[in-house]
Amino acid sequence: MRSILCACHTIFDKMQIIVGNCLILAKNPIRKDSQMAENKKYLDNSDSVIINQRPATDLSTADFDFYLPEESIAQTPLSDRSSSRLMVVRRSGSGVEHKVFSDIFDELQPQDMLVVNSSKVIAARLLGVCDKGGAPMELLLLRALEGGCWETLVRPGKRARVGASFTFGDGILKATVEEVFEDGNRAVRFTYDKAAFSDFYAVLDEVGNMPLPPYIKEKLKDKNRYQTVYAKEEGSAAAPTAGLHFTDELLQKIKDKGVGYGEVTLHVGLGTFRPVKENKIADHEMHFEHFKISKEVCDEINRRRAAGGRLVCVGTTSCRVIESASDENGIVHPMEADTGIFIFPGYKFKATDALITNFHLPQSTLLMLVSALAGKERMLDAYGCAVKEGYRFFSFGDAMFIC
Repeated sequence: MRSILCACHTIFDKMQIIVGNCLILAKNPIRKDSQMAENKKYLDNSDSVIINQRPATDLSTADFDFYLPEESIAQTPLSDRSSSRLMVVRRSGSGVEHKVFSDIFDELQPQDMLVVNSSKVIAARLLGVCDKGGAPMELLLLRALEGGCWETLVRPGKRARVGASFTFGDGILKATVEEVFEDGNRAVRFTYDKAAFSDFYAVLDEVGNMPLPPYIKEKLKDKNRYQTVYAKEEGSAAAPTAGLHFTDELLQKIKDKGVGYGEVTLHVGLGTFRPVKENKIADHEMHFEHFKISKEVCDEINRRRAAGGRLVCVGTTSCRVIESASDENGIVHPMEADTGIFIFPGYKFKATDALITNFHLPQSTLLMLVSALAGKERMLDAYGCAVKEGYRFFSFGDAMFIC
């Protein structure tokens, strides 16, 4: 994964460019709307950070709450990925339709374009001991930083002051805390025997654990079930779960139908799953995630949409890439950047026409995103129906198709 500096902790005064309703900042995600430049020329800059001009809103976090019994949370994946249930929500109609995920084949048309996030989950959860005293220590890798360090969550934090060191896998991997950030995360430098391992990810495969969300209590028997079948580039701290429903056979069948297929990469951070703590959603500070989209994928998206096809995003992560890389005319541009866009009701989608997604946490930014696409009341009604009808929620749960 491309090493980048966590821009949340470093400020640079650089050029600011508005793209559609998004603002591209050169290594400066914390600038406010009042500081925007008038220059509206498109900027393709791999060191950029993208935020959006948020629509005015009085919505509160409580407006996105719903009742979810604990038994609705899926603890294990189904034996057949594509046999999960599929709720279809048509924005032009009312009510919902109940199907199986393999029926997505019938919902997609030959002129459509399917876009997936091919980021691969790394074994980011490390269980080890403090070098001083031997007390237990847990680290969760969030993202690679410039200079070879990683931003991490640590537990317990009191044992992770600057200079503290830890050992994992009986000495295979060592870590030293180099900086403590304002939010409590740590910058950690890792060392290992480079003659014994091809790269850092090979070490993680040896000593790390899959970073399953805390609401999953069951042990995962096959770690590949927390990966999509098209996962390629390591870097995510959590799976882009909407893609977990696809099998190689189903994807091939969809391609044979004539549906376009393109891969983007967005490395999923844990901020995706954190509930919004502020009472007013306008006060929420959005997390940043690194993404890239190639010219070939953009060209195919733009060609198919111009011919009347729909752009169908698989998951909110793919949607965030598309909306970050699109201009005010709905044209998608190749780029590599960090995105901190916050999509909630009132947001005008630029290129996303339909979305395949899972069922999300109450009061989460993901629920706000799907509410922006389908309407808040429609979405909360659909979620209430899902609970009543016994749909399975969250990472290993069922799917929804908003079209």
